Amino acid sequence: MLIIGEKLNGAIPSVAQAIRDRDEGFIRDLATRQLDSRADYLDICSGVPGQDAEILRWMIEMIQADHPDVRFSLDSPDPEVIRSCMELCKNPGMINSVSLEGKKIELLFPVAAEQKGWKIIALLLDGTGMPTTVEKRMETCRTILDRAAEYGIPAGRLYFDPLVFSLATTPEGFLNFVGAARQIRAETPEAHIVSGLSNISFGLPYRKAVNQAFLIGAMMNGMDSAIMDPLNRDLLAGVYAAEALLGLDEYCMEYLTAYREDLFGPKK
Repeated sequence: MLIIGEKLNGAIPSVAQAIRDRDEGFIRDLATRQLDSRADYLDICSGVPGQDAEILRWMIEMIQADHPDVRFSLDSPDPEVIRSCMELCKNPGMINSVSLEGKKIELLFPVAAEQKGWKIIALLLDGTGMPTTVEKRMETCRTILDRAAEYGIPAGRLYFDPLVFSLATTPEGFLNFVGAARQIRAETPEAHIVSGLSNISFGLPYRKAVNQAFLIGAMMNGMDSAIMDPLNRDLLAGVYAAEALLGLDEYCMEYLTAYREDLFGPKK
């Protein structure tokens, strides 16, 4: 399971304040704690229109000074910002994200084709509104696969997000997500499935229970990466448990090691 740490996001009030104050200590500590808790990539998102590129560059340079091996997921609605920040990254990261909306593919696929180590998160959106069926998601998925092939980008570098909506407003939200995930796995097994975890529980009480159920259910149906909080001990425990159940952790060795290292379970 590939974990993309979600905490360095300007939509989070404490992070927004640290960005406004240019609080290096806060940002560096949050980055370090996520990396120490099994985050494979750090998603960085400024949440500040007009200052997006400046803030992402500040984060990249500061965090790389502490962690030369860090890999970033560059998260911005502006493809030009992502493209400009890629050159600052010492290691190949993730582009978050492309879709069939606007000119994202035209702007980002050429640079991704040149920078072959970079992975690409692809949202199953086509610009006509949120998809409400599995088939609508799959039409977009197949189109993105075709466009990627035009640029010589193999399916194995694509991380498809089938999009999950809140259960409070979309009772079939989870079923549509896993339906698309299963079909992507069947049609293009080398591609990957990714999702954020928090949308599913929006508007519901005790959200962490719904998020954890979604995580494990999605993993059982093909999801192999997630944008999540690696500091959430319950969620991290769910990742290790699901990997063991799926036969990805022989004799539960990784589960046992993580428990001994106090990554989850009752705090010691």
